[in-house]
Amino acid sequence: MTFNFLRNKKLLFDQWASSYDWLFPSVIYQAIHKRLLEYVDLPKRANILDMGCGTGRLLERLATKFPDICGTGLDLSSNMLRIARQSDRHHPRLIYIEGQAESLPFAEGQFEAVFSTISFLHYLEPQKVLSEVARVLSPGGRFYLVDITTKKEEAPQILPISPLGIRLYSPQQRELLGSSAGLLCLSHQYLLGPVLLTTFTKLS
Repeated sequence: MTFNFLRNKKLLFDQWASSYDWLFPSVIYQAIHKRLLEYVDLPKRANILDMGCGTGRLLERLATKFPDICGTGLDLSSNMLRIARQSDRHHPRLIYIEGQAESLPFAEGQFEAVFSTISFLHYLEPQKVLSEVARVLSPGGRFYLVDITTKKEEAPQILPISPLGIRLYSPQQRELLGSSAGLLCLSHQYLLGPVLLTTFTKLS
């Protein structure tokens, strides 16, 4: 089921890629990125990862604000990555790689910061994704999780609006998932309506 799920997601985003930056959600993402940048704190010459990077807009904004960082964008969609590479104004500081968040193709402790913006809701195995995030983060590194939240406490709220649905997590559910992976929640900030930024750190 996981294989078919990933294949369907890949096909969906491959089809969206050519018009993605002109769709209404992209306008919303711009506003979310702008608010997110107010809370991002990166060390000098940080190496960062954006999971579910799409066409690379967040990495472009981060590279502009922090001109000494290096960044990697990871996405399931080869078409999204093709557009990201074509519009990359910060090459070679930014690179884009096709891959899955459930099995990150990176070394332990490789990144000082990891970002996930409106992509965590797509993952069928969130605990596996967070374990991978913790693995590739360096001690003291931060994970910036930005996604739509819910007030439902007992279990994720599943909305049937894409293949196998999307999953929304309450702030408390996020904290528990992160803690199970060795990530400590530092704060929650609402960025735009129900879109919540949860910032985690890796202690060791």
